[in-house]
Amino acid sequence: MNKRYWLIGGVSGAVLALAGTRMVWNTAVKAQTPKRIPVERKPDMPYQDIEFVSDGLNIQGWFIPAMATTNKENPADNESPQDQADLVTTTKRSPLMIIAHGWGSNRSRVLRYIEPLWQAGYAILMYDARSHGHSDPIEAPSAYTFRDDILAALDYALSISEIDPERIGVLGHSMGGLGTILSLPYGLPVRAVITDSMPAQFESVLEAEFKRRGLPLFPMANIIPRIWFYRSHISLKEYQQKNTIFSINEARKEADLPILMIHSRGDAFIPPTELEFVMGQVTPPIETLFVDTNGHSSSQKDPHFWAKVLPFLDEHVKHAQPRTTAITPPLTLTKDVTRKINIRRWKSPITWIKSVNEKALPTDK
Repeated sequence: MNKRYWLIGGVSGAVLALAGTRMVWNTAVKAQTPKRIPVERKPDMPYQDIEFVSDGLNIQGWFIPAMATTNKENPADNESPQDQADLVTTTKRSPLMIIAHGWGSNRSRVLRYIEPLWQAGYAILMYDARSHGHSDPIEAPSAYTFRDDILAALDYALSISEIDPERIGVLGHSMGGLGTILSLPYGLPVRAVITDSMPAQFESVLEAEFKRRGLPLFPMANIIPRIWFYRSHISLKEYQQKNTIFSINEARKEADLPILMIHSRGDAFIPPTELEFVMGQVTPPIETLFVDTNGHSSSQKDPHFWAKVLPFLDEHVKHAQPRTTAITPPLTLTKDVTRKINIRRWKSPITWIKSVNEKALPTDK
């Protein structure tokens, strides 16, 4: 009889453990799957629908020619025929700004940036990262997929005939900024980078996502990140070594790439201490700006934002002189780089979680 009770208890315990592990696994998958927000707005100025490929998947976006060009594939809805006729045709190549949105967002959510840039004479390229907006889905999006998408966007931008390849800049919001920074060691061929409200440490990304979904940090914070990295085929050790600070410092060894990092003191989602962390680590110092607005997506409402951004871009992008030497990427981005260095054979969630907790290196904690 006792053996029977032990057997029943053992089976029940195993079932509960499996159910609990499956619940944690499903929670991690859900947290790693950004909510699809439809692209509800379109630019107020003439634009073109574009499509390019990132790691074999289709990316949807817009290209907005500079104000002085007359490409009218999709004229603005509120633009009169006379307004269209008033645009002056020019053969001069335009400077370009690429806008990268953040996690759980899309290109329409960063339209807030484009009017001052367009009025200042920049063409604009904006797109939906994979698993966002109208772009193709990917199983486990991450900061690395944002990195690969910005590199793919740059490749596409360099094929646009009216764009000056020597005058391209990037403005990335939140995860879009982090993806841009992570792409720097791979020779991102731009003249300047601006980040807005960017997370600089993985712990901050974790806390923000847990807060968004109402998840307790303990004990989930020790398990869910390992599932995220496992599903993304990313080595946690590799990620920690080639982090934000590494990317900035590595990219500026051969040339002093101008970087402007902006954060709002009223950002309760990704706190301004993230920018303070970067300021204390990078060498040489980068340009920074703290603004006083409330929220994670409102920095541009502070007048100091554009008072800093536009002169910065005019100096480093619009009026940039041709490079005397080509960019030599310190790292080579191959398919192997985008996957984990030591890819494990598939293990069940229970086996894998047990193994990583027993054998994790100190850098994994």
